[in-house]
Amino acid sequence: MAFELEICAYSVASCIAAENGGATRIELCMGKPEGGTTPSAGLIYTALKAVRIPIHVIIRPRGGDFCYSQLELAQMEYDIKLAKQLGAAGVVFGCLTPEGEYDHIANQRLLDAACGMQITFHRAFDMCNDQIRTLNTIINAGGFTRILTSGGQENAIAGTDKIKTLVELAKDNIGIMVGCGITPNNIKTLAETTKATMFHGSLSHKINSKMQFRKPNISMGSTVFIDEYHYDITSSKQVTKTIAVLREIF
Repeated sequence: MAFELEICAYSVASCIAAENGGATRIELCMGKPEGGTTPSAGLIYTALKAVRIPIHVIIRPRGGDFCYSQLELAQMEYDIKLAKQLGAAGVVFGCLTPEGEYDHIANQRLLDAACGMQITFHRAFDMCNDQIRTLNTIINAGGFTRILTSGGQENAIAGTDKIKTLVELAKDNIGIMVGCGITPNNIKTLAETTKATMFHGSLSHKINSKMQFRKPNISMGSTVFIDEYHYDITSSKQVTKTIAVLREIF
């Protein structure tokens, strides 16, 4: 297969749907409202038992920025070692300095912990101060297999031109994986315009809660109101549709 479709999954059910739909890999996360945080050991263990395609675990201790304290880095280092011990094929992380530069010391610490695994530099790349310079820095630092990016924009469609440039500059030195807002309807445009071969998305749909007794005026989130009676799960049909489009191209 000449392309990759990684599914961002927040549950074991989504992992199973991703595999059934034909996805090539899973990025396993928790904390969707925060954009993805480190999953629990229980979720990692159960997901690994449920599917056969590779699972890469996001290593992100909290939402917000990607400038981490020493305590947070110690937590991340432990989470990487645990993911490796449980059998994950890869991990996903990225650290920046307060100035928006690639944090050599923090990233190297985590790279050392993840030695032997596939490693993705995640969308911290979209928050750096200069994507072209940071691309070269990541390549020269070594250790990372690919970079996940929306081209520094809100979604991949908006960042198409920058993604195309990044793909051209990366060449065979590192993979550029297109992510954020991927659908079966726009994947053809993204693939043909950017010339990328790696793609990332959740391809999810909403599931109605089985709860009959409800208090819809109460949300468990303190910063945003979340509908507690619907949740997102990967759609195997959407994955299959996206795979079908990619097969026509590649």
